Amino acid sequence: MHYEIRVEWDVEAGVWYIESSNVPGLVGEAATLEGMIALLHVRVPEMLEENGCPRDDSIPVRLLTTAHLAQIRNAA
Repeated sequence: MHYEIRVEWDVEAGVWYIESSNVPGLVGEAATLEGMIALLHVRVPEMLEENGCPRDDSIPVRLLTTAHLAQIRNAA
């Protein structure tokens, strides 16, 4: 078992958003990828607890995203 979260960049809105996830009820957006990761640190445990899902710290969380090279260069 693992949790998988896909985040994508919305060019028009200028935010990262949760495109899909198998964590029930997980939604959110953030201006930076670092902000998205911070949001996930809080929201993933909250949503797992609210939905009675396993919260064992050994369960892997896979974070998937697609970025263009320009986004990576500009983040540095």
